[in-house]
Amino acid sequence: MNLGITIIRSRRSIRKYKDEPIRDEIIKEALECASLAPTARNEQPWLFGTVTRLETLKAIAALTDHGKFIADARICFAVFGERDATYYLEDCCAATTQLILALQSHGVGSCWVAGEKKHYAEDVRKLLNVPENYTLVSLLPAGYPEEIKVPPKKDLEDVTFSEVCD
Repeated sequence: MNLGITIIRSRRSIRKYKDEPIRDEIIKEALECASLAPTARNEQPWLFGTVTRLETLKAIAALTDHGKFIADARICFAVFGERDATYYLEDCCAATTQLILALQSHGVGSCWVAGEKKHYAEDVRKLLNVPENYTLVSLLPAGYPEEIKVPPKKDLEDVTFSEVCD
């Protein structure tokens, strides 16, 4: 089987992490992969942050509505997009996906926590001292999985279609 396909198929949203550090080389490589994501007109309108201080992880978790488990992660990546870039949301979502897959390739689990349009986006931006011309797109807490749950997915036939040719 193809390694890339195996990595994609094995990815799950992980919300419980072992108390085990993630090597700096893995973090750097994951950030590099995120920075290589496809981007409209090659604008690269993103800014990637890493948070590892327990106090800051807890503060971010407290701000979110569905990300309380951020407090228990070993690291939380924050993906911001330039507000004035036309396709910052699409570009930063592509970068977030590449970040997830790069971490997964090292056995590091993560869970995408929404940032775009969330009431806490501005508070997280201020907490992390990110310039005003950026807006939060996603938070990505990560760590080695303590548990892996495999939720059921819809059948492929239920989520795909093909153009019918006459």
